[in-house]
Amino acid sequence: MNLILHERDIRKASGQFAFLTDAVRRSVFMSDLNQWVAQSPLTIIAVVVRKPEFSKSQPTTANPYHVAMQLGLERVESFLRHQEGTGERHVHFIFEARGKREDDELELEFRRVCDGSNSVNRRLLFQLVFAGKQINSTGLQLADLTARPIGRYVMDPSQTNRAYEIIGVKLARHPTNGNVSGFGLTTYP
Repeated sequence: MNLILHERDIRKASGQFAFLTDAVRRSVFMSDLNQWVAQSPLTIIAVVVRKPEFSKSQPTTANPYHVAMQLGLERVESFLRHQEGTGERHVHFIFEARGKREDDELELEFRRVCDGSNSVNRRLLFQLVFAGKQINSTGLQLADLTARPIGRYVMDPSQTNRAYEIIGVKLARHPTNGNVSGFGLTTYP
């Protein structure tokens, strides 16, 4: 059986996760899942677009997904430069396939940003890869599991968010001041 950790199915106890309607099984599963994420050696660079504010401040043709991608690529480039000193190695970005038209538009925007149309005005040596959910990528699953808790934190930092407590320590920190904001977690606008 090919089990894919999909945040919505886990949260709603649906599909392959219907067994999570049992409180004891849910508690054990969530504890194991939290432990797996907590122990995973990863650094998260997240971009959250506040869609209502975005819609008011941008032209109707602006695509929030493209803006988030550009901001994310710029933050990863900065992170690699601080980690490695050059940022000159090829890095593959895996995006979940969303449909031919959407993928073609995203690829065009990705290439535009990597060709130098970015805030640092330099070429980024990033490669684009599209993957469907069915390939069962651990990285895509981790991204799916972390996205909602990060978004919820941005919308209301005072709300209890146990998942963010685990994920928040994984956010990249600026090497000189240790701040997460604008480096490991960027919100726009």
